[in-house]
Amino acid sequence: MTLTAPTVIGLDPSLTGTGIASSHGWVNVIGYKRPRAKDPGITQLPHAERIQAMRDLLAHITTTIGYPDLAVMELPAVSRAGGGAHERGWFWWEIYRSLTLNEVPVALMAPNARALYATGKGNAPKTLVVDSIARRFPAWATEGNDNAADAVALMAAGRDWLGHPITDLPKTHRAALDKATWPELTGVAA
Repeated sequence: MTLTAPTVIGLDPSLTGTGIASSHGWVNVIGYKRPRAKDPGITQLPHAERIQAMRDLLAHITTTIGYPDLAVMELPAVSRAGGGAHERGWFWWEIYRSLTLNEVPVALMAPNARALYATGKGNAPKTLVVDSIARRFPAWATEGNDNAADAVALMAAGRDWLGHPITDLPKTHRAALDKATWPELTGVAA
């Protein structure tokens, strides 16, 4: 009898480029181009259009994710400056809510733990994460996109935590697993 490895989704939420990676070998970046107030001649979407665009994006992401055995989400970077914090917060919580309503176990990983898992350094720049993911997980074509690379790192960490690592990583990288918040699981092939 052959046991199938659990399906894990890595999720790097962003309104303009949510990275989604599946343990089945695919990666996708989904987002929408949001007008910015500082762009010449362009104003913010009116509120009714803005909330509809965010709801449409949420529905697209939820459909893409499906019903995995585990989803590993990157925690928001609360220190991140700039516009859209209000919308980013709503969006993150709505993805989390959707997953939990669909009874998908959710693990949470901070950005520095995700970087640590990918590179062995918690403060690694995005370029190093992209390069590390391309080298260690070549089956996932991130095409140099940092959102896709982050999602692959999150997914791989989830598979590793479940006892089904995709590749062997040094202890320095795997120390990130101790920094994540993992759910209690029932019925998942660990």
